[in-house]
Amino acid sequence: MPTDRIKVPELLSKVMDAKSAAAFIQDQMVVGASGFTKAGDSKAVLPALADRAKEESIKITLMTGASLGHDTDGKLASAGALKKRMPFQVDRVLRQKINEGEVLFIDQHLSEAAELLHNKNLPPVDIAVIEAAGIERDGSLIPTTSVGNSATFAALAKKLIIEINKAVPTSIFGIHDIYQAEDYPHRNVIPIVAAENKIGRRTIPCDPSKIVAIVFTDIKDSPADIAEPDEKTTAIAKHILNFFENEVKLGHLTERLLPIQAGIGKVANAVLSGFKHSNFYDLTMFSEVLQDSTFDLIDAGKLSVASASSITVSEACYKRIFENLQNYRDKIVLRPQNISNTPGLIRRLGIIAINTAIEVDIYGNVNSTHISGTNIMNGIGGSGDFARNAYLSIFVTQAASKNNSISHILPMVSHVDHTEHDVDIIVTDIGLADLRGLAPRERAQVIINNCVHPDYREQLQSYFDRAKERGGHTPHLLEEAFSWHLNLKNKGTMKLD
Repeated sequence: MPTDRIKVPELLSKVMDAKSAAAFIQDQMVVGASGFTKAGDSKAVLPALADRAKEESIKITLMTGASLGHDTDGKLASAGALKKRMPFQVDRVLRQKINEGEVLFIDQHLSEAAELLHNKNLPPVDIAVIEAAGIERDGSLIPTTSVGNSATFAALAKKLIIEINKAVPTSIFGIHDIYQAEDYPHRNVIPIVAAENKIGRRTIPCDPSKIVAIVFTDIKDSPADIAEPDEKTTAIAKHILNFFENEVKLGHLTERLLPIQAGIGKVANAVLSGFKHSNFYDLTMFSEVLQDSTFDLIDAGKLSVASASSITVSEACYKRIFENLQNYRDKIVLRPQNISNTPGLIRRLGIIAINTAIEVDIYGNVNSTHISGTNIMNGIGGSGDFARNAYLSIFVTQAASKNNSISHILPMVSHVDHTEHDVDIIVTDIGLADLRGLAPRERAQVIINNCVHPDYREQLQSYFDRAKERGGHTPHLLEEAFSWHLNLKNKGTMKLD
């Protein structure tokens, strides 16, 4: 047992195995857990709880920062251990349980989960499981590869279980900026005016008397699923970079742009990777997740600083980071998610936000969470935090998929996560629509002209033309608005007869 990672001698007696620690979690408890997009999550205690739930009836409400790695959400869902889950997930098994109604899911803006706890609008956290690289002499916790909601859980949970992960070197100390805003109505301005600003402490404050168990692990984060840019994502990236170049020519931006936020996934990686071969330089990032492309841009000398709430990278990139941590130390910052995603900072810093849509309608409303308006995929995540408050709110999607049987530009989205008022730019592999300063009828025509797959352009133009004949500020044919979705369900294609 590496006792040098526990600098509070009285806590040494709390060290135990994962099964014993999981026994502190009881039926109907509200459980908080560290973890944000597979990074810095519980790798022993929650899986041990899932094993226990196979033998006895136990259901918990589980709150995290975002998604968990190592199939933990799926293991808990399969064992029937989840009553309610929030604020985000990406697990296939859990997704099925949610859509079947077996697990209740609260799809929450990532900036708001901690706020709801602080404001006592959610049930109090009975116990929290937090991964750390070590415990300092004052009892505070050295976070690992994410911060997420861990600082809030440490402050508000009645009891704490700490997982000390030996796979994360203690040299990670110092890259975190732990700041918690005051409670209402006496909240001060958060004094961040640039992505590199650090305003808090390097560790998470923690009352050692609340720690009931300490479990040692030696398990790396689940690696991110990194897909090489394909024809469509490369086209989307090219459209966005061309748009930025034109904004520079118009004098709206400089070649340093403004701080960038990019949602996780292959489109975001393709867009960010495109900056390596561009004329842009001295870029900054104020986002949620640092991905492989983030570190590629740092290594290429294109990105000077990146602020987020977690590091979620491939296995090769993970190795590169921790073998060269000293090279990245002054270029990355990890913060609590209610700071990385706080609307006021996003507006103040003038973030350029790039996020992914499942479908977009002709007026710019975006569905980023549901298939055919009913079945959830992952959740809204932080896209809403950024979309409404960004200097530029960009949403990307492929124009068509499944052998072009599905159009992602539609008469009306089947579920609205981001209204037309929060969307500035729509980009598909076909082209880009700049919606700024356009009325609804203008927006529709620009989207049809620039973003729709050729197989659907005439069909969508017909819908819009006939809708205009009926009049209205935002013309629609309600009896046809969802006919594309219905045709897909009944005939396997959105192409109408």
